[in-house]
Amino acid sequence: MAIEAGASALGLVGNMPSGPGIISDELIAEIAAFTPKNIDTFLLTSETSTDKIIEHYSKVKTTTIQIVDALTQGNHLDLKKAFPNVKIVQVLHVINKNSIAEALEISNFVDSILLDSGNPNLATKELGGTGRVHNWEISKKIVEKVKIPVFLAGGLNHTNAFKAIQQVKPYGLDLCSGVRTNGHLDAQKLTSFFTAINHNQ
Repeated sequence: MAIEAGASALGLVGNMPSGPGIISDELIAEIAAFTPKNIDTFLLTSETSTDKIIEHYSKVKTTTIQIVDALTQGNHLDLKKAFPNVKIVQVLHVINKNSIAEALEISNFVDSILLDSGNPNLATKELGGTGRVHNWEISKKIVEKVKIPVFLAGGLNHTNAFKAIQQVKPYGLDLCSGVRTNGHLDAQKLTSFFTAINHNQ
């Protein structure tokens, strides 16, 4: 459904402490194998050690690893050594202006950054799928300063996606709750989203 609507990548959500769209590793592997080669598949992993991320990825074989929390053991270069042909995307939850310096530092070690609106400091970590917009002025500064692609996520839908593109100028947009109804992908919301961004370009 997402590919037919116009998606250039699929986010496949592994085990998470919160948020919608969680599916089994078996299903992630099945979708990744089925997906046409011109469509990227992102494993969303909440693992925070490189050993655990390597173990998680080995079960699913997507084109991309999206790390939704900060690494606590190992580093991004360990992952690049383990999987030289797999893209590494680090999620950065934009909380305040400190996120700019954090993005600049991370940008030296990954293929791209994804800016989201979660809060990893809560007792039950929010690592995506919040449906909330964060401060796009901070995101815009990050896009301007880093030299790698930056994806924008957080509260995006058909009503604000084009404004986000104009204001932030990200490499791409990442949507979750904005194209779902009752936890499932919604064909009408997908159509409305792509109509909104394509109509305005």
